[in-house]
Amino acid sequence: MTTEPIAVLGAGVMGVGITTLLAGHGLRVRLVDTDPDKLAQAPGRIRQELRMAQMMGALPPDRPQGEVTPYSDLSAVRGARLVIEAITEDAALKNKTLAEVSALVAPGTPLVSNTSSIPIDELADAVDRPEDLIGTHFMNPPALIGTTEVIQGVRTGRATLDAVRGLLGEVGRKPVVVRDAPGFVTSRLLHPMINDAARVAQEGTASVEDIDALMQGCLGHPTGPLRTADLIGIDNLVDSLWVLLKRTGDEGCRPCDLLLAKVADGHHGRKSGRGFYEYEESTR
Repeated sequence: MTTEPIAVLGAGVMGVGITTLLAGHGLRVRLVDTDPDKLAQAPGRIRQELRMAQMMGALPPDRPQGEVTPYSDLSAVRGARLVIEAITEDAALKNKTLAEVSALVAPGTPLVSNTSSIPIDELADAVDRPEDLIGTHFMNPPALIGTTEVIQGVRTGRATLDAVRGLLGEVGRKPVVVRDAPGFVTSRLLHPMINDAARVAQEGTASVEDIDALMQGCLGHPTGPLRTADLIGIDNLVDSLWVLLKRTGDEGCRPCDLLLAKVADGHHGRKSGRGFYEYEESTR
């Protein structure tokens, strides 16, 4: 494995999760965020996620942890072997960030947008070299989920695809490559389903707990859709649903009133301590 660091942009839920996965497999990471509070909290959250992954047997037991260095300046991407953007699911913000990164890194440096719903070719218009851009959709928590959706844009180069496949192999993930489309495969199927589950709860057909119990026990969903919403982050879920609605016209993607109310109340799921369920500090 090369010793060049990987730059991860964003110290939110997914940025921390991806950093945990990389560091847990011995890779050096530069974690970049302009929010000083998020950057200050990130090391403790990474340590907590590493402990959990180790307890679950999800990390190589004999590999030293990779060094994670926090940065507040985007110039930290210079010299990285690969850049993973994991910021808010906002197309304008992603375009701005990717454009800035593209101007800083050497040609041929893979730029990876970790997005749950925004088409990669839409983002490719913002970068200097569209062939360097590719998408991933890591599931949360990345260190515990062994498969990663990889989105090949129509302008993504073969070298970029090979580099991402190689990185995922280094960290023990199975890449599944899909064509570019709004929501790709996982979000296009999962997020409207969660929206429907929330709508069923809103209508009073069943309790949150019973909806999840039925989906787990009868249909084999591992956690239940509403517990999954808490893990994704209900605010992130709503952002993704708006993206899908705008780009597909599917009214099933319009966020239901219950989801919108939870976002407005700050009940975003595990990360806020409350969503469809309540969480102790130690579980966040």
